[in-house]
Amino acid sequence: MKVAFTSLRQPARIARREREYHSGVVLSKLVARLPYPSPGVQRAVAVAAVISQAGIGVTGSIVRVTGSGLGCPTWPQCFSGSMFPVDHPEYAALNQWIEFSNRMLSGVLVVVSALCVLMAMRIQQAHPGRRRLVALAWTMPGGVVAQAVLGGITVLNDLLWWTVALHFLASTPLVWLAVLFLRALREGDEPPRWLIPPLGRRLLAVMVVLLGGILAAGTLVTGAGPHGGDPDTPRLQAPIDTLVTVHSGLLIAYLIALAILGIQFVRAGVPAGLWRRYGVLWVITLAQGGLGSLQYALGIPEALVSLHVLGSAVVIVATAVLWCAARDRGPLPYAGRPTAEAELATAD
Repeated sequence: MKVAFTSLRQPARIARREREYHSGVVLSKLVARLPYPSPGVQRAVAVAAVISQAGIGVTGSIVRVTGSGLGCPTWPQCFSGSMFPVDHPEYAALNQWIEFSNRMLSGVLVVVSALCVLMAMRIQQAHPGRRRLVALAWTMPGGVVAQAVLGGITVLNDLLWWTVALHFLASTPLVWLAVLFLRALREGDEPPRWLIPPLGRRLLAVMVVLLGGILAAGTLVTGAGPHGGDPDTPRLQAPIDTLVTVHSGLLIAYLIALAILGIQFVRAGVPAGLWRRYGVLWVITLAQGGLGSLQYALGIPEALVSLHVLGSAVVIVATAVLWCAARDRGPLPYAGRPTAEAELATAD
């Protein structure tokens, strides 16, 4: 029976593989018809990916502080039977449009993510071997799907604090990956050669872990705070002072690791470009910490909440930039344009 069952599955498996093969061939041929992206276009698309991935967290914070989280009470439609806001006695028009606009940013993310994939595939066709670039590009649409699913779960669960936290945290690694994608467009694919000693590498890894902890603790502070996205949303039942202390403590640990990393830079004699990125990270992190302290001292005003979320995205970007600058993957194996031989191979 087992042999017979296995034999019955073989034709279906073969048919599925054939469909996957043919769909891949069709996509490859379509990509080959696209013009080769210039360095300026490559940079513009990658920067758009970084900005859009960071922006979705900021617009989400605007939804929360304005109490617009349930301005569109259903998902994926705004109201049952309508994708758009409608006149409704229980839902203010402003709240509807704020939430609707936040959802529309997902459409922008879809477009930018698709452009990243198509661009990376076109580059890989002209310059075989750029599989890492293509893999990084595919994380963009994959992340958009995850964000959309978590967004739907958040709305359908009436903005429970932990669903809101997961929805925000899902966007943070995508900001990091978008920075890696931007960097990959300008570097080779050799194994990374680190420009800092082993202790420096470990400190960078510790900083990444601490940054994740800072972001997670920040979502707990938000969950216990007054801005839940809807006045009737239950909040996290935990002392906010304690959560703020944990959040601040993780930031202090991050700054200590950053300071020790600077000592490693001095000992290793790192390039000036790495020092510049290190200094930028210090300025951004201190500004973000000061903004958080001011926000807490003033009673968590709405505008500062959104600015603090924006600051968290900028810290992620600056940390990722420092990470990338600390290792060398060699130069691009080409001058930015495809060779004639590669273009002929692509056309075939």
